[in-house]
Amino acid sequence: MRSGIGYDIHRLVEERRLFLGGVEIPYFKGLLGHSDGDVVLHSISDAMLGALALGDIGQHFPDTDMRFKGAASGELLREVVRMVSDKGYAINNIDAMIIAEEPKIYPFRQRMVEAISKVTGLSAEDISIKATTNEGVGSIGKGEAIASFAVVTLRKKG
Repeated sequence: MRSGIGYDIHRLVEERRLFLGGVEIPYFKGLLGHSDGDVVLHSISDAMLGALALGDIGQHFPDTDMRFKGAASGELLREVVRMVSDKGYAINNIDAMIIAEEPKIYPFRQRMVEAISKVTGLSAEDISIKATTNEGVGSIGKGEAIASFAVVTLRKKG
């Protein structure tokens, strides 16, 4: 059994679509990033890569590479899942925490679980998505950014 932790944060800006957990969320701002900026999928990808000591998503999908400009983070996660399998591991479970003042996450939580399940092949019962606020503190608390932490456990296949 191996485990990894991931973290990501992006600024909220106008004239961008908001994607969290592979789901487009109606909101007047989106996350600034080279890809679609989905901090949830980025933190999950980083946790998987960390569990296998394979670095982070910046190493594998650098923001200097135009192939990844505007990329759907679900496709990046799909590639990370392939790396996990190629190393002889399977995903055991995913636990992610979204930190945001707005928008409210709960109405979209189940759709996020389903989207992540579809990309990873993991049962929805093994995916946890939670959310909290930053109680008005810092850039997240002021509504300037959204962040996500994720913990992933992997098990040896077979």
